[in-house]
Amino acid sequence: MLNHTTLIIIITVIVSLMAWQNKAVFNRLIFYPPAVANGQWDRFVTHGFIHADSMHLLFNMFTLYFFGRAIEGLYRQFLWGYGFVVFYVLAIIIAMIPSYIKNKNSASYLSLGASGGVSAVLFAFILLAPWETLYLFAIIPIPAILFAVAYVIYSIYANKRGGSNINHMAHLWGGAFGIIATIVLQPQVLPHFINALLSPSF
Repeated sequence: MLNHTTLIIIITVIVSLMAWQNKAVFNRLIFYPPAVANGQWDRFVTHGFIHADSMHLLFNMFTLYFFGRAIEGLYRQFLWGYGFVVFYVLAIIIAMIPSYIKNKNSASYLSLGASGGVSAVLFAFILLAPWETLYLFAIIPIPAILFAVAYVIYSIYANKRGGSNINHMAHLWGGAFGIIATIVLQPQVLPHFINALLSPSF
């Protein structure tokens, strides 16, 4: 039986491939504020299952694959075993809300990709293992907690600078949701994180 992380990846790959082959499907699924205002609220979810190109898809699904399975175990006891799926989908929705509020009157704003959900998974994992080695650009080793700090600083800077087609705000809010939801549902994670942070193991 497939774990939910793998199932999410398969669905995301299939939907992204379908959207690349059919512009009408792509346009219907992408996050577009005027369409949301007209009642297409499902775009808060659907935009997280399509991607701009193969590298965008590969990066998000690669990250989800390596960290999702660890976090899936934390949420397995909730909602009849579907806690991780709900966590992931809620992260995609909540990560987009600030961008929608900011751009709800913009007819030129578009957003897509699973980064909100993936950021939630990644930051939840950092709560579990703050000194775990991550590989920046799949090459440079860096402790997870230092990566998190650098990621937040860069995302804030890039969001303020603008001029990019990357939704850095969704990354930040997705990560924040991942941390808050995990602590609320699994309070023991917080003292674990503090103890692990104060006792680094390299």
